[in-house]
Amino acid sequence: MEAMASAKYLRGSAQKARLVVDMIRGKDVNQALAILRYSSKRASNLIEKCMRSAIANANEAAEKANVAVDPDDLWVKTAFVDRGPTKNRRRVRPAPQGRAYREQRHFCHVTILLSNDARAEPTKGRGNGKRGTVTDAKPAKPAQSKDRKRGGAAAAPRAKRAAPKVQVSETSGTGKKQGSRSTAEGEKKATKRASKKKPTKADEE
Repeated sequence: MEAMASAKYLRGSAQKARLVVDMIRGKDVNQALAILRYSSKRASNLIEKCMRSAIANANEAAEKANVAVDPDDLWVKTAFVDRGPTKNRRRVRPAPQGRAYREQRHFCHVTILLSNDARAEPTKGRGNGKRGTVTDAKPAKPAQSKDRKRGGAAAAPRAKRAAPKVQVSETSGTGKKQGSRSTAEGEKKATKRASKKKPTKADEE
């Protein structure tokens, strides 16, 4: 069973009223009334009156149809806000560069539909691109072989290169520091040079 109530020409813009209506859509009646009661929005008081009017309409429709309806079983099936007329006032507000902005008074129309029917449970999954539809299909993943390894930076962190160590020795005369290689490397080069030299006659004797 469904019951509807509408409140027209409510003070306030439709954009601000939609912020309140979005909080109660799909909620139970008791939960929606609690949200409206403790909301700090100015439009919540007027929307609460519209909600109570819809509950009264549901009870009256049930009595006429000779059907028992529990108000606690009702939930907000549909709730939307339409834009109303805009009244231009004679008052103006100062604006930059010597201009003046005229004050406007906005109105809106609120409609709430209550129902005690069973709710449709939302299915888990992602939408298929159409609004209001949900599917269980999962996005297909690209086929990858088990032996395939990921390359690049994701495979392994890049190892830090260690700077070559240079021994610093102080000269006795000038006091300046000069870089000299290790003695082991010097000895190896000396042996290589000695091996490359041609044997002389004195060496042969």
